[in-house]
Formats: sequence, structure tokens, C-alpha cells
Amino acid sequence: MTPGSGPCGTRTTPVLFACMLSAFLAVLDTQIVTTALPRIAGDLHGIGLFAWVTIAYVLASSATTPIYGKLGDLFGRKATLLSALTLFLAGSALSAAAGSMEQLIVFRALQGAGAGGIFVSVLATIGELLTPREAATYYGMFGMVFAGASLAGPAVGGVLTDVLSWHWVFLVNLPLGTAAVTLFTKYLHLPRKIRASRLDYAGIITLCAGIVALTLLTSWGGVEYSWASPQILGLGLATLLCLGLFVRAETTAAEPIVPLRLFKDSTFTLSLLAAIVCGAVFTGSVNFLALYVQVVTGADPTTSGFVLVPMMLGLVLASAVAGKVIARTGTYKTFPVLSMALGIVGALLLSTLDADTPRTVAVLYMVVFGLASGLSAQVFTQAAQNTAPARDLGAASATVTFGRSFGTSIGISLFAAVFSHRLTGELAARVPAGALTGVDHDSLSSQPVLNSLAQPVRSAVEESYAAALTPVFRTAVPLLVLGLLLTLSMKNLKLRSRRHHDDGTQTDPVADIAPAGE
Repeated sequence: MTPGSGPCGTRTTPVLFACMLSAFLAVLDTQIVTTALPRIAGDLHGIGLFAWVTIAYVLASSATTPIYGKLGDLFGRKATLLSALTLFLAGSALSAAAGSMEQLIVFRALQGAGAGGIFVSVLATIGELLTPREAATYYGMFGMVFAGASLAGPAVGGVLTDVLSWHWVFLVNLPLGTAAVTLFTKYLHLPRKIRASRLDYAGIITLCAGIVALTLLTSWGGVEYSWASPQILGLGLATLLCLGLFVRAETTAAEPIVPLRLFKDSTFTLSLLAAIVCGAVFTGSVNFLALYVQVVTGADPTTSGFVLVPMMLGLVLASAVAGKVIARTGTYKTFPVLSMALGIVGALLLSTLDADTPRTVAVLYMVVFGLASGLSAQVFTQAAQNTAPARDLGAASATVTFGRSFGTSIGISLFAAVFSHRLTGELAARVPAGALTGVDHDSLSSQPVLNSLAQPVRSAVEESYAAALTPVFRTAVPLLVLGLLLTLSMKNLKLRSRRHHDDGTQTDPVADIAPAGE
């Protein structure tokens, strides 16, 4: 491919820059809120809804990702990508104006619905512009952008919250998003390939309903309701029913949201399952690290953001190295295996944190966890695109991206349930009776509220939070063990060196893929 040029005269340099900027925004919006959340929850009196600000974003992103992928396959990437960006920017503006936790959760869901389209449309656009081998370098850059947003997010969120107000963690999206929209509008010109087909409405409805039911089940089980309660059993039944109806819908649909033929490829199936594990553990746990730094160690939002910086630097370094090695060798299996193995070590180390752990030691443990996350940042999407037919490129990208987002939603819900259940018991056991009379327990994560408590009471609250966070990271260990088994089972294939559109035909994508070493 000629540098700077692509299909239909697309200027690849500005388009790829816009892709990176769009991905940066979508990831930044997850991370920038992390250090602002304790302040938001305190100001809006909603620590009980703390996790749902992120869950709503990730849940909406998860549910809409496969839909955007299919829309891109049917109607073109450009229109789909611009629609997603517009929805994301509208959600950002409304979130900044939210006056209650309930409003914020709704507007974050709107943001998430846009972010889901951004992720998959960007990945599919890169997949159309470049061959898998060429794209490896850019996926390494994509991983660095992902990491850079994760790195900048907590620090920028803390600074904006302290210097201006938490509203600015949402307003910052508007000028950057507008710049991305302008670049795509002017420079992105992919082949217009509208396929006349009826959209898979049954698949969309059953998929969204199943995701919501499963997320509520993991969020409420053992916290709002007992696991044997009619509500939880009903949600479990609803999840299974929706899954069954979804599979049936995909079997009969002319253009299914998730083509079941993709699952005949073991690389795709294992990539999807491993991406779910990564999302659950590596992304789902970050909010709880911010909670530890702010509540247990007493850091303000700005300091909290900078405490998380070394972890994100580890993510950046690991992602950059993985991208370069994959581009040079054309093989990828080693990195997700190392990611899961190192993640187990990191989770075990984080589970030992308590109120007496030196901050330097806590940072070192977080760096290990960051390195583990970076090693597999975009590998599973690369693997799935490598073996997917051209007509299913968007669907394959969307499904794996959906897997990671869905895993994040389930992980946050699961970890929040574990944390909330343990916190209630720890506060009752450690805080003297009556010491928190008149104090809104939902505002305990706010520094002003903590500072207003007598020192013995504050210490008891900090110890309670630390003890409640321990089982969160212990819960991550068996998930990572499952991820390790999945990645060990992956084939060690070479990345293709031809673009999907090079011959203009629908050839078998596995035809020019060979196992590494052949």
C-alpha cells in the first residue's frame, strides 16, 4: 500500500489519526471518570449507585457494539462511525449537566451507546484500510492509545475535578470529538457497499435483553436480593431464555448481528471468550483501585490520578512491545498467554493490600497488573480479523469488542456486588456503634466527609474499605486462570499479508494463513 493512500483515494494518515483520536476519547471517558467518581458520588449522594455510573456506560457499549458492526457491514463504515460519534458527544454534554446520580446513569448509558459504535467502527475501518500484517503496527499504536487514554484519564480526571469541577470530565470530549468528526467527514472514502437486507431486529432485542438481565443478576445477587430469591432466579431464567431466543434468531436471520458461522473457527471462539475475561478483570477492577487510593490511603482526586499513572505506563510499555513484535514476526499467541499468567500474579498481589500497605508497594503491585493488561490489549481483535471472511469483518471485530465490553460490565457488576456485601459487614464490625449517626453512608467516599470524622472513626472506615476490596481481587484470580487455559488452547497462526479487498473476491481467509513455523 502506498504510504498515505488507501481504498477509493482515502487519505490514510488523517483517517488513522482520527481513528486513534476517536478511540482515545471512548477509552478516556471510561478512565477519566474513575478518579472523579468518589467526588461525584459524594456530591450527588449516591455511593450506593457508585458502580452503576460505569456499568451503565459499559453495558450500553456492550449491547450496541455488535449492532454497529453489522450496520457497518450493511451500510458502510463512515455513516456508522459518524453516527456513533454524534451520539457519544450528545451523551457527554448531557452527562455534564446531570443533577442527580439517576440522571447521570441515564446519560452515561447514552454515551456508552455511542462509544460501542466508535470502538468497533474504528477497528473495522483499520481492517479495511490495511492488511492484518500491516495493521499489526497500528494495532500496537491502538494499544498505546488505549493505554495513553487509560494513563491520562485518572490524572486528567483528578485535576479537572479539583481545579474546575467533575462536570469537566465530560465537557472535555466535545472539542476533541468535533475534530474527529471533521477529519472523517473530509478524508474517509471507503467503497460504498450497501447490501439490501432486513436488519436483524429479533437478534438486537434478544441480545440487549439478555445482557441487561445478566448484568442485573450479577449486580443484585447476594446484595439487593439473596441468590435464591424469586428476583434473582427470574433474572437467571430470563438470561437463559434470551440466549436461546438469540441463537434461534441468528440461525434464521438473513443478516444476523452475530453470524453463527464465525464460531466454526476456533480462533474466533477462543478470542471472544478470552476477551470477555480480559474485560472483566483488567478493566472491571480499575474503579476499585481508585477507591482504594482515595479512601484507604487518603489521596485527593488529583493525587489519586497520578498514583495510578505507573500502572498505566506499564500498560503502555507492554502494549507497544507486543505490537512491534507481532508486526515483525506475524505471530501473536505468546502475548495473551503471558498476559493471563502475569495477571494472576498481579491479582494475588493486589489482594494483599490493606490500610497499612505503603503506597509505594501498592503502586508496584499495580504496575504488574498494568503490564499484564497491556500484553493482550488488542491481540484478540487481530486474531479474529485474521481468519474472518471479508463479509464478516465488521461482525467479527464487533463481536470480540463486544466480548471485552460485556466482560467489563459483568466484571464491574460482580466486583461491586462482592465489595458492597463485604463493606456492609466490615463497617458494622469495625466502626463503633453510633459513630456514623447522621452521616450518609453513601457519601463516605468523599474526602470532605472523611475529613469530618474523628480520627479513630476515620481509621475504622478506611480499614473497612480496605478489607472489602480484598475479595474483589481474589475473585479475579479464578477468572484469569480460565483465561490462561483459553489462550493456551489458541492456534499459533501467522497474520495474513493481503488486504481483504486486494482481489475483490470472497476467498477463504484461512487459505493464506499458516501455523507459525511452517
